[in-house]
Amino acid sequence: MAAKRFSLARARVLLSNDDGLNAPGLKLLEKVLASLVREVWVVAPETEQSATSHSLTLRRPLRIRHVSEHRFTIDGTPTDSVLMGINELMKDHPPDLVISGINRGGNVGEDVTYSGTVAAAMEGTLLGVPSIALSQVCADGHPVKWATAEKWAPKVLKTLCKGLWPAGVLVNVNFPDVMAGRVTGIEVTRQGRRKIGSDLVSGVDPRGEPYYWIGAQRREQDYRSGSDLEAILRGAVSVTPLTMDLTHAPTLKKLRDRFA
Repeated sequence: MAAKRFSLARARVLLSNDDGLNAPGLKLLEKVLASLVREVWVVAPETEQSATSHSLTLRRPLRIRHVSEHRFTIDGTPTDSVLMGINELMKDHPPDLVISGINRGGNVGEDVTYSGTVAAAMEGTLLGVPSIALSQVCADGHPVKWATAEKWAPKVLKTLCKGLWPAGVLVNVNFPDVMAGRVTGIEVTRQGRRKIGSDLVSGVDPRGEPYYWIGAQRREQDYRSGSDLEAILRGAVSVTPLTMDLTHAPTLKKLRDRFA
């Protein structure tokens, strides 16, 4: 089943992220969309929510803060923000498209299971709205190459929105950590494999208690051709369709046979 067809030029778009309302990537995305779509609404977390994954606030009430016309913050997660945006703030005229980002840092491989950026697009997808997550890959301690995302995002969005993708599918886009003019192109990829958290830092706090800090460093290796990780390392923009159905069909059949 496909989502409802829409024209990008006439679209009402809901933006969110996991870095908060004042994040440079969100401001850049607003700038990029200004000439591409009819109307932009922003509903973002009040504070940074990186690595919150697809968490939903259930044990306390949520507060909406109206910042300016079509701009709001939620004192919750990216998932909360998209849920409140679609079901409350835009309920009379729902968005045609949800875009999350542009995240500071890549969301590739297993990153997508932790990412608040991807989670915002997941929530839009679950609520029946075509959704895209955008991330700018960067290296710790180095300036973020926002100009790369600024140059390539319009082409990616225009091409994606020429047609529809199935309901239950979101699109995860990563811009490589190279100068805009050195991008090798746009490649449609599969999700790669790379596990965050291999490097743990330990120490002792001022009270003599041990602590452990999960590091952001990933163990780099050779990545499978055609994956998001391999593409961005070669300087390509990676476009990956992700499905919300986590069922593994081959194992499903085997287990049905086993339990028959």
